[in-house]
Amino acid sequence: MGDRIGAKSAFTIDDGCWLWTAPGNDGYGRIKLGRGKGVGYAHRVIYEALRGPIPDELQIDHLCRRRACVRPSHLELTSHRENTLRGLNFIADNASKTACLKGHLFDEANTYRHAGRRACRTCKRQNLRNFRKRRNTSGV
Repeated sequence: MGDRIGAKSAFTIDDGCWLWTAPGNDGYGRIKLGRGKGVGYAHRVIYEALRGPIPDELQIDHLCRRRACVRPSHLELTSHRENTLRGLNFIADNASKTACLKGHLFDEANTYRHAGRRACRTCKRQNLRNFRKRRNTSGV
């Protein structure tokens, strides 16, 4: 397989990254695995060829944040959770927040979980007070 990678590689070096230039999928490079073996992600194939097998429970994280990069030193094995939290995405953004929208800290005393999400106890109490006040003044 190593000879095949060397002979068929289509990557350019850009700012330290080895960017796969052959056709890809969602920014990730793809490579044919051989007769009847289908197609695989180029970064995974190169990682396994140069560093060893990838355990089923782990994923490869692109430390450089460039999906097309296949440089082994830019690739690291991580859990799915760690890979998601390191990424540039909605989940990682919310996990890194230390306070609610009104500025109340997400600490042990002020935070509760509802439907898998963090919520602010201070805001919940204030919203309940406002609701009761509206309900009592509306004459219902």
